[in-house]
Amino acid sequence: QVQLVESGGGLVQAGDSLRLSCTASSRTITTYAMAWFRQAPGKEREFVAASTQSGGPQYYTDSVKGRFAISRDNAKSTVYLQMNNLKPEDTAVYYCAAEPRRLYSTYYYHTAYSDWGQGTQVTVSS
Repeated sequence: QVQLVESGGGLVQAGDSLRLSCTASSRTITTYAMAWFRQAPGKEREFVAASTQSGGPQYYTDSVKGRFAISRDNAKSTVYLQMNNLKPEDTAVYYCAAEPRRLYSTYYYHTAYSDWGQGTQVTVSS
């Protein structure tokens, strides 16, 4: 099991940018599938972005393609979510998730991940 700590959330205006960070307690996340999910009030947790393994493919939900980018710094055991051109509909609690193996077709299922961070609030005002 790995502990995940997110940071970087906040209150911004539409069109602004934020970068979320998620640092893992594991020495290495090279072989981990890492992902970001979000949950808005009254809604189910939804997939945002995934890095299925270091150097592997990245995936995004359609609503964030071209605006968000997931990346990882394996030396720091940290994964990032760069969020540009934020919209009010991006408002949610953002969660980092980790699974100690590569994921293939299940990367967008929250049940595929065994470890979760506590979440960080992102609020985008119009």
